[in-house]
Amino acid sequence: MAAKGSTFKACGCRDEAGRLLGTRCPRLRRSDGRWTTSHGKWKYQLELPLTAAGGRRAPLRRGGFSSQDAAEEEMNQAKELLAIAGDDEAARAQIADLITATVRATKTLPVADDVRRKIRTGQDLASSVTVGEYLESWLAGRKNLREGTRRSYANHIDLYLIPHLGQIRLDRLGVRDVDRVFDAIDEHNETITQARQSCDPKLRAKVKGRRVVGSATKQRIRATLRSALNKAIRERLIEVNVAALVELPSGKAPKALVWTDERITQWERDFAAHIETMNARRKRQSQLEPHTRIGTRINRLDAYIGAPRPSRVMVWTPALTKRFLHRARHHRLYAQFHLIAFRGLRRGESCGLRWSDLDLENGTATIRWQITQDGTETREGKPKSEAGEGTISLDSTTVKVLRAHKARQNAVRLEAGDAWVETGYVFTTPTGEPLNPSQVTEQFEYLSMEAGLPPIRLHDLRHGAATFLLAAGYDMKVVQETLRLSSITIAADIYTSLLPQLARQSAEDAAAIVLTADHHGAKAGSNGQISRPGKALVAVPK
Repeated sequence: MAAKGSTFKACGCRDEAGRLLGTRCPRLRRSDGRWTTSHGKWKYQLELPLTAAGGRRAPLRRGGFSSQDAAEEEMNQAKELLAIAGDDEAARAQIADLITATVRATKTLPVADDVRRKIRTGQDLASSVTVGEYLESWLAGRKNLREGTRRSYANHIDLYLIPHLGQIRLDRLGVRDVDRVFDAIDEHNETITQARQSCDPKLRAKVKGRRVVGSATKQRIRATLRSALNKAIRERLIEVNVAALVELPSGKAPKALVWTDERITQWERDFAAHIETMNARRKRQSQLEPHTRIGTRINRLDAYIGAPRPSRVMVWTPALTKRFLHRARHHRLYAQFHLIAFRGLRRGESCGLRWSDLDLENGTATIRWQITQDGTETREGKPKSEAGEGTISLDSTTVKVLRAHKARQNAVRLEAGDAWVETGYVFTTPTGEPLNPSQVTEQFEYLSMEAGLPPIRLHDLRHGAATFLLAAGYDMKVVQETLRLSSITIAADIYTSLLPQLARQSAEDAAAIVLTADHHGAKAGSNGQISRPGKALVAVPK
């Protein structure tokens, strides 16, 4: 049944007794009965259906329109809203409730498309779920997530999505809203970069431990939102996944490159130029801010880490790795660095390793735990993925290093006495407590610099372990299994760039076999063949 309504004119004039004239004002009409254009405003009145309890409700009255057409247009919008319910009287009563409540709160009518979607999907018309509310309920409903995955989702939601999108209605979320999340991340990155380049120690201290959010992390943040919105589509709460429409830089992992002699030479030049730039910046800032306590000496480790390098993922050659381990051999974390370099453990996995997970008699280590860093906080959990859990074989040299480390730890335990905290970890602080992963990285960087080596990340020791397997002739499948990667595709994406360099070495090795052969041990026969004792004849072209 179509709702009945009408339009009319009214004004705010009052009679001599002070009563409001409304539609009775004589100035509203001309002498011929037509409405005047110079007095009053247009209004409309629309009958509303009965309440859910069957009671009558007051009609919808709206005014302040400058023309009759404008009043009729909004009245027709209200009729359209009521018509969405069709013959469903209960739905008509709900829509009428929504119209009344919305007009009272916002002075506007509800959006027809929103009402259609909610009626179609059986949602409560009176409630509107925000993005923040939905993300929290979505994560709470994911019962079978691994701990690491849940923690990753929670970080994305708490640090990036809710702060920027939380108050937006889920059904009103747009592409531009999601774009603003990544605009804010870029601004955050710029703040960190500028603070690190600053000579002001206070400004640098504010960003200590904070990391720039890279392209891969941005992709993962968007993937979290996209996954949640996909579920919202299945629940028919929304119709379009706006996260899928946002364009981001590729999050593909950079190719690994080996530190060749040529690359090291170029890096040394870049390192020197980088130091000059930092010195000039420090001198300039000292002149501009003479009252700021800025030292005359730059932080050499910052310069070492910050100098340009050919790729974010750089790998030492076996000789360079050996040089690092030689420099680190007396360091208390030497065995940890050795284990990462030889067997490719992740930083968090090495920090989370327990003596109960090592079998030195049979030369195995079971990876069951990892300690991860979240700002200044650390937490222990399962490895990154199911593939990350597993048992790896240890070579005899690594077993020997771990035995020596255990003996040294026992000596440190006795020396510490009551101050020692028994945690069962293989690698600990001098009092037995678990290591802070960021401190392990810092020690690695200092040792690398002191050894005069071109810089790599601690994680690149893991990549180096893969390189050594490839150089030894093992295929990508072995690399995947040893490093416990979830798929061979990941191994190929990261390490394919190393194959030409390794192929060059294999070519040199093959050539060396010929060039170093003992030609005195072979004689040419009259038929143009060369014979060697105990070997088959090999034809030689004439």
